[in-house]
Amino acid sequence: MHALIVVAHPDQDSLTHTIVRHLAEGIAQPNDDHSFEIADLSAEGFSPEFTVTDLAVHRRDVPIPPDIAAEQKRIDRAESLVLVFPVHWWSMPALLKGWIDRVFSNGWAYDEGVGIKSVKRLRHLNVHLVGLGGASASTYERRGYRDAMKTQIDHGIFDYCGAPVLTSELLLGSEPADVVRHLEAAHTIGRELFNARPAKENQAA
Repeated sequence: MHALIVVAHPDQDSLTHTIVRHLAEGIAQPNDDHSFEIADLSAEGFSPEFTVTDLAVHRRDVPIPPDIAAEQKRIDRAESLVLVFPVHWWSMPALLKGWIDRVFSNGWAYDEGVGIKSVKRLRHLNVHLVGLGGASASTYERRGYRDAMKTQIDHGIFDYCGAPVLTSELLLGSEPADVVRHLEAAHTIGRELFNARPAKENQAA
């Protein structure tokens, strides 16, 4: 089985990239027939700007441009999509959000429009979200940030396309003990990636 790991962080020495490496090591366990590809959006120079061409794609007025088609093909090759990102202002970075804005296009991730029956087209794709934040877990709970992120990302994006979110993890804290715990968690997520199953409510949706 194959996973596409998408990371949005400009610093290769960041904890975010270290998490990606540990997660990938977990996927590539000895004697397992599992593979992965890492899409480093910053290093690859992906443009997150939603342009007039992207709007025309959404309206189905023009074909999907080659750069976006290439990203969609990378996802199509995978059974699992893993997004690893630092939390910026209680959400994902603009680079990753722009990747979703442009790549999860009408006609590929979902169908909608006048005279078109609405269809969720990514029911086959399992999604795993791993966010890294510096604030404490109590801050996320007290202010409702965790629930807000689940609403806008897990439900607002992926449920709209039919893709079940099997992992929705926030790795919080940046002290040395926190980092050790985060790396262990990342390795475990990778090791168990293809064993995860959708919740019953997602299976019935």
